[in-house]
Amino acid sequence: MRPGGVYETRGDSTPFNTELLTQKQRAGNQALAVMNQHLASHTFFVSERYSIADIALYAYTHVAGEGGFELSQYPAVVAWLQRVREQPRHITIDHWSAATPS
Repeated sequence: MRPGGVYETRGDSTPFNTELLTQKQRAGNQALAVMNQHLASHTFFVSERYSIADIALYAYTHVAGEGGFELSQYPAVVAWLQRVREQPRHITIDHWSAATPS
């Protein structure tokens, strides 16, 4: 255990800091709540149009569920994710790997 950390061992013997995870999840949910509040009355993040701000925030937000975040608690965020996916020339995260033959 490192100073200030609360580590457990997962089944595969990898150290796991549950205290840090809880802090990160709390911060992530706070960020999602702020996003949800903004998007409840706005189509996108800046000037009511799709911008680099949406692209940057989409990068992590669209996979937040994989990190244990329950996106259904943030309906405005879920609707915004769909709007971003519907943008012209939107490329999915696995686009290039799917396009490259093995």
